[in-house]
Amino acid sequence: MCYHRGLFENALEDHSREQVSGLLLLYSSCIFHVVESCSSTIHLIIQDLASLQNQGHGALLQEIKVLVVAHNIPTRLFPDWYVATATSPMTCPQGSTQLQSTAEVVAECLTLLLKLAAHIQSSEDDSEDTNESIHTLAPELLIPAETINYLYNAEECASPEDFLRIYLSPSQPALDSETVWPVPSHLSP
Repeated sequence: MCYHRGLFENALEDHSREQVSGLLLLYSSCIFHVVESCSSTIHLIIQDLASLQNQGHGALLQEIKVLVVAHNIPTRLFPDWYVATATSPMTCPQGSTQLQSTAEVVAECLTLLLKLAAHIQSSEDDSEDTNESIHTLAPELLIPAETINYLYNAEECASPEDFLRIYLSPSQPALDSETVWPVPSHLSP
């Protein structure tokens, strides 16, 4: 938690970027983090996670995956940055995630996050300490640990390093003339 606060504060100080909001769910064996900010801050956070992962077995966080990065979202889900400890997360029916595609599991996670964000916003005015009430008032809205493990093992979810390599590499679309055989005479030597 201190690592994340320090990272967000450094991003704001060094680059006068947008405030970071989101949710940090702490499970017994993993962390699930939703970050809402401008693209440059999110890119900085992913770069920092990639450098953490390169530190090896002594790193604070290990085996990191980037699930989704979305751009041009009109409003934020979370009004502030929240931290919650998921001491006893809901469990999925045995084998239910294996029957779904990764896209369906991601959609299910995003749906739970939308519901959790709505719950936080509605309870924020009613409670003095929203961080503590997240998992006690809405345990059914927490992403099951089995789902997180399934997404961790999914090939579609990239490590921070892989994500940055894909994000920073230029796309190279095939031109129509490159897919025609034989090559048109005006293009051949």
